[in-house]
Amino acid sequence: MPREQALDLLRGQLGRIQARVQDAFEAHQLSGLAAARWLAALMDGVVQALHAYALAMVPPRGAEPPFALVATGGYGRGVLAPHSDIDLLFLTRGEAGPRAQRLVEFLLYLLWDLGLKVGHATRSVPACLEAAGRDTTILTALVDARLLAGDRALFDEFQEAFAAMRRQQGLSPFLAAKRAERAARHARYGDSPYLVEPNIKEGRGGLRDLQTLYWLARYAFGTERMPDLVGPDSPGGGLLTEHEARAIRRAWNFLWTVRFHLHYVAGRAEERLTFDFQPVVGARMGYTPHGRQDGVERFMKHLFLTVRDVLRLTRVLEPAIERAALGPPARRREGDAALAGQGLAFADGKLVAAPPNRDFSREPVLMLRILKAARDRKLEIHPLAIRAMIRHAGHAARLRGEEEANRIFLDLLSGRDAALWLRLMNETGFLSRFLPEWARIVGLMQFDTYHVFTVDEHTIEVIGVLQQLERGELAEIAPVASEIIGHVQSRRALYVAALLHDIAKGRGGDHSELGARIAQEVCPRLGLSPEETETVSWLVLHHLLLSQTAFKRDIEDPKTILDIADLVQSPERLRLLLVLTVADMRGVGPKVWNGWKATLLREVYWRVAEVLAGGLSVPERDVRVARAREAAAALLAAWPEEDREAFLGLGYPGYWLSFDPETHARHAAMIREAEAAGAPLTVRTRVLESRAVTEVTVYAADHPGLFSRIAGALAVAGASIVDARIHTLTNGMALDTFWVQDAAGGAFDAPHRLARLSVLIEQSLSGRIRLAEEIAKVRREPARLRAVTVPPRVVFDNHASNTHTIIEVNARDRPGLLHDVTAAISAEGLQIASAHVTTYGVRAVDVFYVKDVFGLKVENERRLAALRRAIEAALAPPSEAAAGGGEAAAGSRAAAALA
Repeated sequence: MPREQALDLLRGQLGRIQARVQDAFEAHQLSGLAAARWLAALMDGVVQALHAYALAMVPPRGAEPPFALVATGGYGRGVLAPHSDIDLLFLTRGEAGPRAQRLVEFLLYLLWDLGLKVGHATRSVPACLEAAGRDTTILTALVDARLLAGDRALFDEFQEAFAAMRRQQGLSPFLAAKRAERAARHARYGDSPYLVEPNIKEGRGGLRDLQTLYWLARYAFGTERMPDLVGPDSPGGGLLTEHEARAIRRAWNFLWTVRFHLHYVAGRAEERLTFDFQPVVGARMGYTPHGRQDGVERFMKHLFLTVRDVLRLTRVLEPAIERAALGPPARRREGDAALAGQGLAFADGKLVAAPPNRDFSREPVLMLRILKAARDRKLEIHPLAIRAMIRHAGHAARLRGEEEANRIFLDLLSGRDAALWLRLMNETGFLSRFLPEWARIVGLMQFDTYHVFTVDEHTIEVIGVLQQLERGELAEIAPVASEIIGHVQSRRALYVAALLHDIAKGRGGDHSELGARIAQEVCPRLGLSPEETETVSWLVLHHLLLSQTAFKRDIEDPKTILDIADLVQSPERLRLLLVLTVADMRGVGPKVWNGWKATLLREVYWRVAEVLAGGLSVPERDVRVARAREAAAALLAAWPEEDREAFLGLGYPGYWLSFDPETHARHAAMIREAEAAGAPLTVRTRVLESRAVTEVTVYAADHPGLFSRIAGALAVAGASIVDARIHTLTNGMALDTFWVQDAAGGAFDAPHRLARLSVLIEQSLSGRIRLAEEIAKVRREPARLRAVTVPPRVVFDNHASNTHTIIEVNARDRPGLLHDVTAAISAEGLQIASAHVTTYGVRAVDVFYVKDVFGLKVENERRLAALRRAIEAALAPPSEAAAGGGEAAAGSRAAAALA
């Protein structure tokens, strides 16, 4: 049969095979593992047909020995994902002869022409053994070798030689190599198993970790299935229980099912479960909303619990395989009376429960004792002891409220390397049984782009940050928190509050309020005093107070500071709150914290601390304005009196209370130069490296929509506004100050970008650029983030400020969002005094302090309703705004017409 005709037939067959498997899988007739096995079996038929065709098309010339066609790797194991490679070994007797070389080449070109990705090698038996001896990847692939076609005797010869090589080498080199390989893989794909965009195949707790267990068992015992390790007559004498074998089977099945869906949805060999795929895969697997939990969050929780099971099974099976293959541990009970008195002993120099009479099921407190002993003496816990902890974690429930258990647990929680021991307690399942409230947050993710970890992992990260602060490791980036943590009196309460601050997430409602109530139940059970319980509950209730105030309120407004001081009431609570806030933010992920946020938090802390110390009585507004003017005048003492008085007469009271004297002096010089030159527009930029922001000051004729036009220009320049102050002077000019960052959260400091920024502001205010078109060209977010929804929300607050109405806007972040929202606010006839911008992943929270044209708050309900409609229209995605217009678009056009 001609080659092209054969290829057409084979392409049709391959297409039918892939369609049959996909149809059956998507109809839920097959699980992921069953589909993987069926696809591999059907692929065998295609490869065998190709082999037969190749033999027919390349006739023999002389007496050349045949070769064996062998499947290796995952394909050799008999499983295949929809878009995975197929790994083939062309096994020859000696060097490949001319016909064998032609056959291999003919076969490979056929496979490639069919669109298959093929990993291949041509080797003799000695060459295979030599390659396996120097490369663990090759060695691992050959562990799964399976004959597809060709010389059976040659393959059997290889199997015997390979088995002899494994026996000669022993398990130790292979085990060490696989552990090193796993450590490197985890470092590359995320060492935490609880990353919210996990790699299903290569990540910690993923398919590759399960496969590693399979390889170890197959290498050591020749087993082909994990159930072969169950029972007293199995290799190793029963390394797995029936329950554990079922858990491995469930994990295999679940992860393979997720992987199959991921490949089909992506249309490629995609292994990372990114945000855009999560809801699709979850829905295809039948996860629907239940109670207050979205379907995608239920799906991801199941995934993370499966990942945790894989980690546990690794800790159970790997040391058992090692011991069965290498012999029992060298036990030593004598020589340490203190350990023996605690029921502990050494095995291989590592800690175990003292045999034969002490074990975790009879004395569950031994699980805590062994952790404390390992920490205090800087010893390792024997893998067999960790295995026993996992198997007997359920007995931890008997320790609730028990005095010794509470004492050791709190000591581990607040002692050296607390995060390490908490993570071990979490992975073994001990923590969920000892603290049942914890079980609700294990594997719980929030479907957003702000949180990097699941809630339980984030909590452990927070406790790790507390210890970094105590060790002084964060003194440069969080100097105040690093200093005051040493002055905290309620240290134990701080650590318990960190443990419980997110304990109520996923329950619906305000997690701070619910968590405070849970803390009142948990703390007495852990043995905390009533005073400590109250402190923990209060900290959990208010753990977001400082961050929300710093990032969403005008901290120059005295009422903002006084409101916090009334709530906090004591310097100790303020210290605890700042330290917990810093740890909470740092524990979310490294990109959340930056110099600007650190500056705002420090400012709030010092101002509230001053009030609590009685040093700030907040004098009358007129007195504070007079003091600010006097301080500015002192810095301008060298100026002619006429010039100095002219500047001092420009600012309304709000201006004098918004900046320090040095900034007033810079403004004075800037205004003096602009007036002398008759410049209609002046732009100044100043990089504030210590705050990780760039200050942009604009002096121009005031008109409605000015803020919006400047915000649009900054968006086109690629600058993100984090804070802004807007002031109209008595001469009719506007003095607007913006603090901006680059996309990475650092200062906007490249000279060419700063120059472009100034030009864009001038072009925007003169109407020489079409802002809407330019904003549309700005790079959008990655496609994987579009699946994360952010419901728009507009909130008005007429209580937090005595002088302004506060508008809080929650929406999906996008280039030009601030421009559109401020255009809508201006179009409603309101004056913006200040703006405070924070982003949480793809969610933007923009807060505006506004007045009407008469300088009053907006309190009329009808006017507030109209304002809400205008802002909500502005929040619509640009495509919707273009189609429907809306009041925000009209506002933008009105502002543009005034330029």
